[in-house]
Amino acid sequence: MTFEKYTTELTTLTRFVEHYCTDHHHDISRKSHNITIKYAGERSEPLEALLCEECAEMVAYAMARLQGCPFDDKPKCRKCPNPCYERPMWKKLAKIMRYSGVRYGLEKVRTAMRFWEVETTAS
Repeated sequence: MTFEKYTTELTTLTRFVEHYCTDHHHDISRKSHNITIKYAGERSEPLEALLCEECAEMVAYAMARLQGCPFDDKPKCRKCPNPCYERPMWKKLAKIMRYSGVRYGLEKVRTAMRFWEVETTAS
């Protein structure tokens, strides 16, 4: 896996977990976490996320598993012939990804609709 692919995967995962944490753990104290993306000796800017401790541990776990992925062309985790995640963690992460994926898709549609409305009223 390339550094760019790893960075994209980890950034997406972190944003999804952050979105889930905001909606589900609003009664638990959350703090800002600086996640340093390191892969194969390369290093990028830290990724900042507002997470509770449980969600921060989930991101750290996923980051460690993603670094150890043996595939050059990484398959989707649910279709992987050699899963990296332990079953309970995989189920938790699948729940988070399902929840956040739908929400992000809807946000993109809303944003596009607002942009389209502004563009058509300006014409």
